[in-house]
Amino acid sequence: MTDPLVPPEEPPPAEGSIAEERADGGLREHPGIWLWLIAAGAVLVAAFFLARLAAL
Repeated sequence: MTDPLVPPEEPPPAEGSIAEERADGGLREHPGIWLWLIAAGAVLVAAFFLARLAAL
């Protein structure tokens, strides 16, 4: 069977592409995960400096 013709302004579909099969956008559609990771990192850095301050 031949492939359907694609208009010149559109790229042909890629073989093995999963772009349309993905259930969700991963971490980009879940900003709460990024917020939690940034907040956890900030707390760890703050705890380090508080421990250094307490050790003086």
